[in-house]
Amino acid sequence: METFFESSCDAVVIGAGHAGAEAALALARTGLKTVVLTLNLDSIGFMPCNPSVGGTAKGHLVREIDALGGEMGVCADKCALQYRMLNEGKGAAVQSLRAQVDKNRYHTEMKRTFEHTDNLRVVQGEAAEILVENGKTVGVRTSYGGVFSCRAVIVATGVYLGARTITGTHVRESGPNGFERATLLTQNLIGLGFRVRRFKTGTPARVDGRTVDYGKLAVQPGEQVCPFSFLNDGVPEAQTPCYLAYTNAETHKLILDNLDRAPLYNGGISSAGPRYCPSIETKVVRFREKERHQLFIEPEGADTAEVYVQGLSTSLPHDLQKEMYRTVKGLEHAEIMRYAYAIEYDCVDSLDLLPTLEYKRVEGLYTAGQINGTSGYEEAAAQGLMAGLNASLKLRGLPPLVLRRDQAYIGVLIDDLVTKGTDEPYRMMTSRAEFRLTLRQDNADERLTEIGYAAGLASEARYRRFLARKTLKEHTMSALMGRADQKIADGLVRERGEAALLSGVTYADLIRRGIPAAEIVRAFGILGDVPQDVLGSCETEIRYEGYLKRSAETIEKAKRMESTPLPPDLDYAKLEGLRLEAREKLARVRPLSLGQAERISGVSPADVAVLMIYLSLKK
Repeated sequence: METFFESSCDAVVIGAGHAGAEAALALARTGLKTVVLTLNLDSIGFMPCNPSVGGTAKGHLVREIDALGGEMGVCADKCALQYRMLNEGKGAAVQSLRAQVDKNRYHTEMKRTFEHTDNLRVVQGEAAEILVENGKTVGVRTSYGGVFSCRAVIVATGVYLGARTITGTHVRESGPNGFERATLLTQNLIGLGFRVRRFKTGTPARVDGRTVDYGKLAVQPGEQVCPFSFLNDGVPEAQTPCYLAYTNAETHKLILDNLDRAPLYNGGISSAGPRYCPSIETKVVRFREKERHQLFIEPEGADTAEVYVQGLSTSLPHDLQKEMYRTVKGLEHAEIMRYAYAIEYDCVDSLDLLPTLEYKRVEGLYTAGQINGTSGYEEAAAQGLMAGLNASLKLRGLPPLVLRRDQAYIGVLIDDLVTKGTDEPYRMMTSRAEFRLTLRQDNADERLTEIGYAAGLASEARYRRFLARKTLKEHTMSALMGRADQKIADGLVRERGEAALLSGVTYADLIRRGIPAAEIVRAFGILGDVPQDVLGSCETEIRYEGYLKRSAETIEKAKRMESTPLPPDLDYAKLEGLRLEAREKLARVRPLSLGQAERISGVSPADVAVLMIYLSLKK
């Protein structure tokens, strides 16, 4: 193929999904001339699966992306149809924000953001080859022969690389939602030394909302909670409802009687799928004792009748899908507008990456998002932001940014990928974060905005807003340490069946006794002008003060391990005392610190002790 010089830039981002969007904006907003290559301009910020942002642990990621100066939270707030706070009945550490968003508007808003960002050029085209000279990235060649010379490349191909969709025996060489797939880059990545494998995900059908009997379903209204972005003050009062439905014995019998037609069970699909977001076939087979599975009927947008049936993802043939959906109460007459499908795609082994998401073998080459083996928009966006920001820092001659596990869910996500790897689509969960009480969504700005500002990504306006919120929180905490009126305090305590107070108490003492801060504000007439999110953050820190203190001590110990570097060229095969498995795993991952080595699967405490002895002898 004849080639021609397209243009010169600092960085090229391959893909414009959620990872590509954050990577491109991070580069451009920090002053780097950036080109985004996308197969189709209509797929910028597209949501091929559920029309939502956030969820358990995912809401934490969105708040952290926002605190650093990213775009996902800002865009989601513009397009939100409904907000809910998940796990409100549980502790503050696991409460997570989730929003239904208008799918088409989210794409439109993200595309508009691209078009109004300086230093950013968007090009429709397929990347065919990443150009490398002397171990360094020098450019990208497109399928039409155009060459973009650059010093950094972020590969964020999502599920498009070598994609094929599967419904029963019907297999299409296609990307999600009928979009064209990418076919040329896989062999180039293999040639560069990447280990490429196949993963699978899926999506449910979309049905015509006019054919749903909502009277038979349980309504799920929106809630007045905090928005995703720290730049916004609140959420709209008017919100679009969602609905709850359930599968039943008839649904399950239909599936079990037709497993021979299910690609997941007849050999039509052999690639690894997501354990924590399985198809309905997998749920019915795995949990045969369950009488029903919960479904969520969610709007796709404000200007469409399409609704998304979350929880009923499948790759069954079309005729069985039609029967299956109509077994659900409320969907007896539902008309399918888009049938469900599974999708297989190429991704790489994330153990080939540094904690900056730069490829170990090629300088200036980064990967982010589902190509790294993750699932979900939020996980992809978090990686995209970090890959783009680290590429920007490197090109500007600045130190890299690697968030620790005690600093952010983003740090947990990336550390898991580059230290432990994944054999199935990785999903972020609160249980993966050992310091989750510290990593709450309410304090994401306190943990990360100064870092984003120092890196040049968080804007001056965002930083000023952060400082104002921080000052307000400090004043609120100070006020809550003040003495409460004894008579009113005694009344609040007695209302809860407790003994009368024998001495004076502070407002903080009352919070520790389990009295909500909002009730204290009403009873004593104080802090009435403090926003609920600020008041709630203070309440959490007071209530969990002892736990937070113990967590801080554990974090300090972990920091010492992280600050103990391991030589990058250490020959683990020659270290006496290491078990064979540990030698192989350490040589494969090549951890940068003792802390990272400690977290590698297959490396025992005894192996870590051997490394510590080696380091002490070397000193």
